[in-house]
Amino acid sequence: MRFACLHLLFAVAAMAQFDPEYVVPKENPHATPADLKNGQQLFMGQCARCHGPKGEGGRGPVLAQPRLRRAPDDESLFLVIRDGIRGTEMPSGDSLDTLETWQLAAYIRSIGRIASESVPGDPKHGQDLFQNKAHCSQCHIVNGQGGSLGPELTEIATLRGAAHLRATVLDPTSTLSQGFLQVRLVGKDGRRITGVRVNEDTFTIQVRDLKGGLHSFQKDDLKELHRDAGKTPMPAFSTVLSPAEVDDVIAYLATLRGNQ
Repeated sequence: MRFACLHLLFAVAAMAQFDPEYVVPKENPHATPADLKNGQQLFMGQCARCHGPKGEGGRGPVLAQPRLRRAPDDESLFLVIRDGIRGTEMPSGDSLDTLETWQLAAYIRSIGRIASESVPGDPKHGQDLFQNKAHCSQCHIVNGQGGSLGPELTEIATLRGAAHLRATVLDPTSTLSQGFLQVRLVGKDGRRITGVRVNEDTFTIQVRDLKGGLHSFQKDDLKELHRDAGKTPMPAFSTVLSPAEVDDVIAYLATLRGNQ
């Protein structure tokens, strides 16, 4: 009897978390000051670790902006929080009930109305450093121009905050994303390749080399396969750029918002 009661309680709780019949309204029905306060508590407990305590961005995108690319309205924001985003590090909010999801959405909208952070430095000079002295464009695409070894940066300011960008520039190993892996391969023919793993399964591995070239190998054709966890081809620019130059590069990156 006790087991049956517990089972019923868990079933009721599960139904409270997700109701497949729930029709998501277009506008947030729970945006009172009390809702915002509870939404802030939920945000600090579940979101701040990735998105920053003020929504300034970190491992997750910047939320302190007027328009969110994946959630331009209340309905889509609710669905992103509830369902997550497949293929990204954004999980589903299956620990939240419907009311809490709306309260969290209301708080996220509120931080988007706060003025964006001020970033010191000269973005124009930062762009010149990016393209020349730091050679960032050899590995990163901005507005269709650049190399493809590293992630595209065309809208990086909507995805990462200035503090996260600074940490990456100074020590790229400190902010490596999940799934990133540097590898070193030696083929049976003696060919050696160092690069970034693009994909891997039981029998094959695909790698992008340091010049941006894409290679696919059968593992049986490899003499050596080294997985360099925690390493990256990106250098630490603390030894390349002065503190003022770092400020300028970050100021430039903070302007990269795609079509916004």
